[in-house]
Amino acid sequence: MPELGDSKEVLSQEEIDRLLAALASGNIEEVTEKKKEEVRYRKYDFRRPNKFSKENLRTLHLIHDNYARLISNFLTGYLRTNISVKVASVDQATYEDFLVSVPTPTLITTFKLHPLKGSMVMETNLHFIFPIISLLFGGSGDMPPDVRELTDIELAVIKKLNYRLLENLAQAWAEIIKVEPEIEALENNPRLHQVLSPNEIVAIVTFTTEILGNNGLINLCLPFEVLDPLLAKLSASYWFSHATAADREGFARHMEGFLAESELEVSALLGGTELRVREFLKIEVGDIVVLNRKVDEELELFVEDQKLFKAQPGRVGEKLCCQITGITERDEADG
Repeated sequence: MPELGDSKEVLSQEEIDRLLAALASGNIEEVTEKKKEEVRYRKYDFRRPNKFSKENLRTLHLIHDNYARLISNFLTGYLRTNISVKVASVDQATYEDFLVSVPTPTLITTFKLHPLKGSMVMETNLHFIFPIISLLFGGSGDMPPDVRELTDIELAVIKKLNYRLLENLAQAWAEIIKVEPEIEALENNPRLHQVLSPNEIVAIVTFTTEILGNNGLINLCLPFEVLDPLLAKLSASYWFSHATAADREGFARHMEGFLAESELEVSALLGGTELRVREFLKIEVGDIVVLNRKVDEELELFVEDQKLFKAQPGRVGEKLCCQITGITERDEADG
């Protein structure tokens, strides 16, 4: 039996309680063996393994953020109306999970990016397709009253448009690898689309689109087996070192956008005081605590835990406020 003093692990309260109970019952060996088993094994879902690293997904987000800008500009010029395309998310899942999430009917485009081996999938939601068809045919860009499958004529028109979208995708990937797109097939019903194995892991890039007030979606489904030879290049450091000046500017705007959405806690310190314990224990509702700050003295304004500004208190409507009157000196802030 191993000695308890030899273990250097910190036990949780549950483990301590179990150990004490085992000591009382004399079953200490059973408990220590159970602990060994917990350390030896960990759960792993072989059906849904995470094959793409977080850095891979971040780089895919960066590449396709640039792609979203490219097709926004292309579609705006091609259709002569303002069209917005933005990356909504980049995630990984099985191909089966992707198909389950896709509505019916929709438009599934199977394509290749030569010289990469294997097929990829682009799903263009009909709320994105129908306004474009309406504009191409001289209409106002409205959605039809009923969502239906595309006709053969509409499929032929959209196939040409999708090829242009894939040309822009090749341009977005140019810093990683030079590719040539080829459309293999178009399908209205995703349930009949079995070009990939249901359990194959894919990266799913989702775009939101807006055309004359109509909101739609585009999904790019990129199989792991196709991107596997490029994983070493799917890092932000590699992409950024090989990017053009325009790409670096886009990367900087991308990062600024993330930082701008971060939340900061801003607080104003009215003042402080020192109390003895016996004074603190006697405090009651209605008592007045005198602070170490004069009425006309500036307050200290903190951003998170950093003292950055000086401010005067006031009121706007029914709420208290602070007016910034100065910036705290560095040595004063550090102190």
